Amino acid sequence: MLSRHMKLAGFLIAGPVAHSHALWRNPAHAVPFLTTDYYVEVARTLERGKFDLIFFADRLAIADRFGDDKEVGIRHGDQDSTRMDPVPILGALAATTRHIGLGATRSTTYDQPYHLAREFGTIDHLSNGRAAWNVVTSMNDGEALNFGLESHLSHDQRYDRAEEFMELIFKLWDSWEPDALTLDRANGIYADPDKVHYVNYQGTYFKSRGPLNIPRGPQGRPVIIQAGASDRGRAFAVKWAEIIFNISPTREQMRRSTEGIREEAQRLNRPEGSCKSLTAIMPFVGRTREEAQEKRDIANALVDPMVGLSTLSAHSNVDLSSLDLDAPVEQLRSTGTQSLIAMASRIARDNSLSLREIGRKYGECVLVPQLCGTPKQVADELADIFTSGDADGFVVSPAFLPDSFAEFVDGVVPELQRLDVYRHDYTAPTLRGHLQ
Repeated sequence: MLSRHMKLAGFLIAGPVAHSHALWRNPAHAVPFLTTDYYVEVARTLERGKFDLIFFADRLAIADRFGDDKEVGIRHGDQDSTRMDPVPILGALAATTRHIGLGATRSTTYDQPYHLAREFGTIDHLSNGRAAWNVVTSMNDGEALNFGLESHLSHDQRYDRAEEFMELIFKLWDSWEPDALTLDRANGIYADPDKVHYVNYQGTYFKSRGPLNIPRGPQGRPVIIQAGASDRGRAFAVKWAEIIFNISPTREQMRRSTEGIREEAQRLNRPEGSCKSLTAIMPFVGRTREEAQEKRDIANALVDPMVGLSTLSAHSNVDLSSLDLDAPVEQLRSTGTQSLIAMASRIARDNSLSLREIGRKYGECVLVPQLCGTPKQVADELADIFTSGDADGFVVSPAFLPDSFAEFVDGVVPELQRLDVYRHDYTAPTLRGHLQ
């Protein structure tokens, strides 16, 4: 019997797409992505599958880098055409689920530590210890313009600011000692003031007196998720996060990414296993492999190459519209998400793809590997990746909702349990407990 089990997270965006830009075009039914019930159904499905958590990616602008105009992204429904604020959605999910972890994205570049400390502290209390924060530094000039700035901070400046942000928010979450809240009704003592502390933080980017005006949460601090993949990004992620999310199109890249995380964790003297490497997958499950491949082909055929190029331009913070759509792609450079644009460039060069073709591929899955097979075949592949040490678990990204998650939960999860690589039930009261 294995002494550890793989971790599973469900990936979402509070809008019409996820990594699959075909999601809102589901031929089976309408996708009511502007309603509460939709997200509640998805979360309950994943909880039925004993997932560790569900988390929402987010961004703070529409995508208008392609052609420096909103036309393509809005017309075709790209990844940023609609993104509702995920934190209020977590409040609804806290009230309608009992076990699954609840994560949302917030930016260290366009927010304030005190505000975020309150938001996620509140979610942690309301969910009885299931809150997670997906930390991003944000990626492009569109976001800067929405906050009154002419351009985005440089890559290293964003991480300098993020380092201070994390230092301060951790101090705020720790400003109430675990037993500060006494609630002594007989003597009228609400809390022990000697166990609530000012933080008096002053740095280059932030200054805050504190303390937080919310008692310490059930987890102490919410779980931290991060996806930094550049050298600086990975160092930041391993320093602060408990879950590191990566997109690795090949098995070899999965292995290298996980090895890099473990080496950095060892360098920083983090306890073994305290920083989980979760790699993204997009499963297509059928009664046969051929049926699963047909499902994949149906989904991918719904993707317009232009919608992928709109998202790719947004991710890279580069206007790609001046390039010849049908010419082979040369080196693409980025001031945004450097790892994804480098990956797209490499895939295009290695396969002699035109810009139009890499746009289609990006729209199909944002380079997340698409796995096709029967429930057993998909489970066997995931179990092999996990038991080989190439990942600690997976971020499951749906092609369609709630269909893809339901097929995975009803088909693949029982096979993973049969292989004894995945939990049969929740055994801990908090998200951090699930991750042990």
